[in-house]
Amino acid sequence: MKDCIFCKIINKEIPSYPVYEDNEVYAFLDITQTTKGHTLVIPKKHVQDIFEYEEGLAESLFSRVPKIARAMEKAFPEMQGLNIINNNKEIAYQSVFHTHIHLIPRYSKEDDFKLVFADNGKNYSTEEMNLIAEAIRKNEE
Repeated sequence: MKDCIFCKIINKEIPSYPVYEDNEVYAFLDITQTTKGHTLVIPKKHVQDIFEYEEGLAESLFSRVPKIARAMEKAFPEMQGLNIINNNKEIAYQSVFHTHIHLIPRYSKEDDFKLVFADNGKNYSTEEMNLIAEAIRKNEE
C-alpha cells in the first residue's frame, strides 16, 4: 500500500531496527520501546487486520512468533515474561493499519506497561455464556 508506514519499512524506504526477516515476515523493534526489546512482527503482504487474514498468512505470521520470542528470551536473560498483543480496528487501539503483533518483554511487575482485563463474568448467566459460545461456533468458517 502506497502510504502505509510498515510497507515503507518493508521496502526499506524508512529505516528500522530489524530482528528477523524471511520471504513472508519482517520483525523489527518498535520505536516506542514500551519495554526494552519491544518488537513488532508483520507480514510483508499488506493486510489491514486479522479480519482480512487468510489461513496461509496466519500460519506464516504466527508460526514465527515463538522463534522470535525465544531469541528475545536468550538476548535478555533478565526478561521474566512476554506479552503478545494484536490490536484490530481503531476501537481496539490499532494505530497503524497494517496488521502487526507486539512482542513486549516484561522485566518486572513494576514496569511502565500495564495491561488490565476487566472481570465482567459476573454480568453473564450460564445461559448467556452458552448463547455467546453458540453464536461464535455457528459462524465459524
